[in-house]
Amino acid sequence: MILTVLQNLEIEKINEEKKASMAAQFAAEATLRRVHAAQKDDDMPPIEAILAPLEAELKLARSEIGKLQEDNRALDRLTKSKEAALLDAERTIEGALAKAALVDDLQNKNQELMKQIEICQEENKILDKMHRQKVADVEKLTQTVRELEEAVLAGGAAANAVRDYERKFQEMNEERKTLERELARAKVTANRVATVVANEWKDGNDKVMPVKQWLEERRFLQEKFQLRLKVLEEALKGTSSSSIRNTSETRTMRSGPSRRQSLGGSENLQKFPSNGALSKKAPASQMRHSLSINSTSMLKNSKGTSKSFDGGTRSLDRGKALLNGPGSYSFNKASDESKEPEPATGWKDSSEEKTQSENTQAASGDSVPGVLYDLLQKEVVSLRKASHEKDQSLKDKDDAIEMIAKKVETLTKAMEVEAKKMRREVAAVKDTIVS
Repeated sequence: MILTVLQNLEIEKINEEKKASMAAQFAAEATLRRVHAAQKDDDMPPIEAILAPLEAELKLARSEIGKLQEDNRALDRLTKSKEAALLDAERTIEGALAKAALVDDLQNKNQELMKQIEICQEENKILDKMHRQKVADVEKLTQTVRELEEAVLAGGAAANAVRDYERKFQEMNEERKTLERELARAKVTANRVATVVANEWKDGNDKVMPVKQWLEERRFLQEKFQLRLKVLEEALKGTSSSSIRNTSETRTMRSGPSRRQSLGGSENLQKFPSNGALSKKAPASQMRHSLSINSTSMLKNSKGTSKSFDGGTRSLDRGKALLNGPGSYSFNKASDESKEPEPATGWKDSSEEKTQSENTQAASGDSVPGVLYDLLQKEVVSLRKASHEKDQSLKDKDDAIEMIAKKVETLTKAMEVEAKKMRREVAAVKDTIVS
């Protein structure tokens, strides 16, 4: 701008000088015309004398005009060059101004970006805090999930224990049913034993002998017949087998049905256990088989030699009935302490004694199997108590499992809600970052 002003001032000066030179030229020409006019009218000095200085002045003026023209040309050149320089300067100034504007814009943008960076740093700090909180929440949730898994595993173990208890309870119910069946069988066999004993042991008034006296006499007779059994075994070893077999076969053919009935009664008697624990340890089939083998073997050995020690048929029958004692004696040693009567069988050849045994069955049925019934009743009560306790424990475990399941459901719902919140917050943060 300053250069343009200077150029304009110089151009104005040159124009003024041109005007002044032209005015001087016109004035000189006017004076020359006047001089020529005056010479025509008046006598004047010669024109040469007048024109010489004027021509000299004209030459000087022309030379000055030429110089001025050259100066004008030079000035024009200078003006043109200066105008070109001014144009270049204007262009550079415009470029500089544009660059300055760009710099200002960039500075403004830089300041805005710095402000945004500060805002983003603050948001990043807030997000870091949120992330730490969420990490802590996730760790807590993982711990709760682990606890829930442990609780579920414990619930599974409890369910397995519940299944085991149910299985044991079913087994105990089955054992209880078997015990009830054996108790019923024992009652039946006890009633049969009572009838047989009532038929065997009678005093003068045809009344059943009391249990204590019967037990004392039974022990005394057991000792006797143990000695007799030893003697019988020794005698059987020494005697000839052929004669004994012939006599025993004829006797068994005569007294077959009655003795079979008595053997059936003795086997039925020896089937029932003296104590409730024996039914759990050994199966009933093995016990029956072993006891029937013992009774039949002892009866076969006593067929040929019992008459040599006791002449009457009553003593023979009692010997055969008590010869079943060693098989049942070893089996019923534990029951002697509780004064429980062992089975002692005998048989009669006449039908009158059978009717008498049926009449005395009701009288002796209540006195003999009382101890056995008490023992079985105690076992049934204990089993019922155990089953009730197991039912109660199963109910408690079911309640605990239900509580754990409810807690698991609530925790899963809370986890789902927190996961939804986390997703929403993450989506909001992403939207803010993108915007």
